[in-house]
Amino acid sequence: MFGTSGIRGPVGETVTADLALHIGQAVAVEADRVVVGRDARVTGDVLADALSVGLRECGTDVIRLGVAATPTIARSVEWFGADVGVAITASHNPAADNGIKLWNESGQAFSPTQNERIERRLDNDESTRATWDSFGSESTDRSAVERHVSAITDEFDSMTGLDAVVDLGNGTGRVTVDALYELGATVNTLDAQPDGTFPARKSEPNAETLTTLQRTVPALDADFGIAHDGDSDRMVAVSDTGEYVPGDVLLALFARDAVSPGDSVAVPVDTSLLVADVVASAGGTVVYTPVGDVYIAEAVSQSGFVFGGEPSGAWIWPDQTLAPDANYAALRLADLIRREGPLSEQVADIAASRYTTRRLSLPVDDKASAMRAIDGLLSSKYDDIDTTDGVRVDTDDGWLLVRASGTEPLVRVTAEARQESKADALLEEVTSLIEKEEITT
Repeated sequence: MFGTSGIRGPVGETVTADLALHIGQAVAVEADRVVVGRDARVTGDVLADALSVGLRECGTDVIRLGVAATPTIARSVEWFGADVGVAITASHNPAADNGIKLWNESGQAFSPTQNERIERRLDNDESTRATWDSFGSESTDRSAVERHVSAITDEFDSMTGLDAVVDLGNGTGRVTVDALYELGATVNTLDAQPDGTFPARKSEPNAETLTTLQRTVPALDADFGIAHDGDSDRMVAVSDTGEYVPGDVLLALFARDAVSPGDSVAVPVDTSLLVADVVASAGGTVVYTPVGDVYIAEAVSQSGFVFGGEPSGAWIWPDQTLAPDANYAALRLADLIRREGPLSEQVADIAASRYTTRRLSLPVDDKASAMRAIDGLLSSKYDDIDTTDGVRVDTDDGWLLVRASGTEPLVRVTAEARQESKADALLEEVTSLIEKEEITT
């Protein structure tokens, strides 16, 4: 039921009001007070209402935050003295989808173990209904957005003189706009009106969906552009010249800025070698995790970690929060530009062109059995094997990764090296091995 980012899917099929009600009942088993917020999707109010009913029916008090960014909801668990936070959101998914994501008081998303406990309660109907005079209360508090703005602006010096373009994609990223404005930056917005049908562009911000932002930044002579997804847990960037900044490059810039000698950074196993090289040059160490921000958060909650991130646009600074906070990330980027100069020059300095990445998808009948066979095949040939998430092989020249697709009957092969010929050779070598053993269909 729970993926790496909570429950998500089409409303009326995977996600229903009945499911939300039962999730509320299951959460109430160990929670006396819960904060509930939602993104701007048109189905969010019905699902939030149903979830609140389930919580209150089992004696749990509910604080409704209304429409808010997911990082605002995650931070609010501690602010309001709650036990759990619930975000009704499907993040960057299409408008027809919605979902439910659960948060701890630490700001960390529920772990796989916690989600499994919720599923078990649902399967066994372990919740207990309160008596008629012991139902939980429901209150509304809209102060979380302003509190979020204050929490992140307190961390930065004045940004007077910076000119930003913020593409909200009709989502919930207002905190970024307000925070930049409070710090003195000039802020231009695109698609700032929340609208859960996402009429301006697809909710996922990437090079294909941000063409308007890429044109607008140089047209306004702005210093940079940023874009959020529907619930503002992702942040991606456009440079002063209008170029989309690849996720691995932005990850490397953030990591280099955060790391001092001896520090650690957490990244998923499919991250470019660029990041490891940049972090090593700063005296730090990269630690690889499974793909998913919940695993990044788990890693950076440990001592010695100063930053963690995913190229998809999820960024975590553990001294701030264990939730991916795209609003805070936007201010970190603005501050980096204020201190270090034009983003286009910083991107050029990283020199991502030194790395070549090759990707290929192979069809399989059974992903689990295919991955077991591939694990054994690669383990017998290579010495440096990492099975954190799929099978990753590190060589002197680069690395390769074989992972099962989360949604399709495919295994995905990624190879990267500092030289194009080496990346091609790695990809050819591993795909030939797999095809020779007739693992694929």
